[in-house]
Amino acid sequence: MDWNRTKSIFIVVFLILNIFLYSLYVNRYNEAQSVEVTGEKTIDARLKEDNITYGVLPNNVESATFITGKVHTFTAADFTNPNHQVTSLDAKLEGKEAHVIFVNPVKLRNVNDDASFTEFVQANIKEGSSYGLWKVNREERVAIFFQKTNNRMLYYNKSGLLKIQWNADNEVTMYEQTMLDSIEEVEQQQSVLPPIQVVQALYAKGLLKPDSHVDKMQLGYSTLVYLTQTQVLLPTWEVRVKLEDGEIEEFFVDAVEGKIIEIQEDKQEVEEEDWGV
Repeated sequence: MDWNRTKSIFIVVFLILNIFLYSLYVNRYNEAQSVEVTGEKTIDARLKEDNITYGVLPNNVESATFITGKVHTFTAADFTNPNHQVTSLDAKLEGKEAHVIFVNPVKLRNVNDDASFTEFVQANIKEGSSYGLWKVNREERVAIFFQKTNNRMLYYNKSGLLKIQWNADNEVTMYEQTMLDSIEEVEQQQSVLPPIQVVQALYAKGLLKPDSHVDKMQLGYSTLVYLTQTQVLLPTWEVRVKLEDGEIEEFFVDAVEGKIIEIQEDKQEVEEEDWGV
């Protein structure tokens, strides 16, 4: 191991993180005030006028910490199951993405039950229990999983992703995988914005449409700093909103500072169907 190089990387990571935290110290009060100045009752009244509703919001999350993780480099030693034929460790990515085919496709219990995909991943894929189901596209026969830590997902992180594909016989035939390891908490616990304040912030920015319903909120992580081998991730609120026509919109909000996180580019790249196996 090149200790000097590793030490330099971590110095850069922590320098960037400290600068970011200082910016929170300077800006967060003003950011919060932009929501609070209008007055909670006023915003609640406006939400009611626009028929924007929300269910029971999380009430047990008061603080969280930034985390770091190292991009895992896959080797042949990661795939000892004889039913796993590794067709590529993606030389362009220096082994950071694995493409695997099942020699004998594995039957899913029930493709109409999301739990069936989770059961499959936990039983058949390396570190499968460290991934959580995010999306199932039954038309394309693809299920997308995000890596998680402490039961919190890493949203649209290209280095913590698992995609499986199945055939017309409901058998999983292949998968693609990336992974972060050596995940650690850094710095001290940070107070996170209460869910109701996040809803109010989205409304104040004109992002919540009339006659919609905040269907789900949960805390996870999104990437703050991406280096070649190391990432810094920040606590992030995921907000799912059901529109009047049944469509779902999703928003991601910096849980510490309250800023909207734009992930469209990452989302498009993650959901592209590129089975290069």
